[in-house]
Amino acid sequence: MDFELSEDERSLAEGMRRLCAGRFPLERVRRGEGRRVLDLDDWAELAAAGVFSLGLPEEDGGAGLGTPAVAVVFEELGRALVPGPLAATHVAAGLVKGAATGEVPVGLLRAPSSSTGNGALPVLVEDLGSLGALLVVGDEVLSSVAPDDVQSEALARGLDPLTPMWKMAAVPEGTVVGDGAAAASLWCHYLVVTGALLVGMAAATTEMAVEYAKHRRQFDRPIGSFQAVKHLCADMLVRTEVARASVHAAAVTLDEPDVGDAGRAAAGAALLAAQAADANARTCIQVHGGMGFTWEVPAHLYLMRSQVLSRSLGPVSSLTETVAERF
Repeated sequence: MDFELSEDERSLAEGMRRLCAGRFPLERVRRGEGRRVLDLDDWAELAAAGVFSLGLPEEDGGAGLGTPAVAVVFEELGRALVPGPLAATHVAAGLVKGAATGEVPVGLLRAPSSSTGNGALPVLVEDLGSLGALLVVGDEVLSSVAPDDVQSEALARGLDPLTPMWKMAAVPEGTVVGDGAAAASLWCHYLVVTGALLVGMAAATTEMAVEYAKHRRQFDRPIGSFQAVKHLCADMLVRTEVARASVHAAAVTLDEPDVGDAGRAAAGAALLAAQAADANARTCIQVHGGMGFTWEVPAHLYLMRSQVLSRSLGPVSSLTETVAERF
């Protein structure tokens, strides 16, 4: 199996990186800290670029691309810290009218249950005030809930200043839109797409740390010349590449289930990507030293976003058990 990116995939990544650099430079993204409403113009721009419809068949208005191409695009979105329920809206494009065109931002929630190990956790959902629909993934069914029907409370201060969060008193049953198989398939796709976002973030913090290490001088030498810093940066690169390979392998497996167990591949990819994004953001802060703890250095934004995205994947124990049980 060849995991090298094709020429088309490289062009897709470059195009998305240019879009993010022009539309979502980090300075502009940071000006949105604490906002309660998504910028629908930005959402429409992403939709026009095909972000939410990449995987839809051409006859349904999509690009007809496979999950590996989707992973390439979402890695760039993660690298740029583009805010909003990107992965949820993408996986909902074939189910919720208006999701593919950017008219309806969609949220996604894993229903609390004893089988997933998250029954006692508080129920949180991002950007609830801006959503047009909320999909609830259960063990047996996939449901759609109208956000206005949800009893919720906006958190005064969430973990990530770029991701407004709402706490829900309970998860409504909603309208059933799919059976257990549809729910499992959508959840696997969500794990892989979110994993791609996390890989992009891990890559961004690696590049940020290496760039700083090359120019920051101590004892009249770049700190990148010191072995301790070299090892930190090398470990960041290894974590990123391992997670990227896992996400790409899971993406291929989703499209070609004969290759392997799609559920195990998706869970493993999400687990490795979440660990890489979190560990690399922390290491990036360490490489920056005292500067790393200041608000001006954006490493903390990657750390907080990785925490929010990782939590949306469900408990770590659930992912690890999925991988272990399916060997």
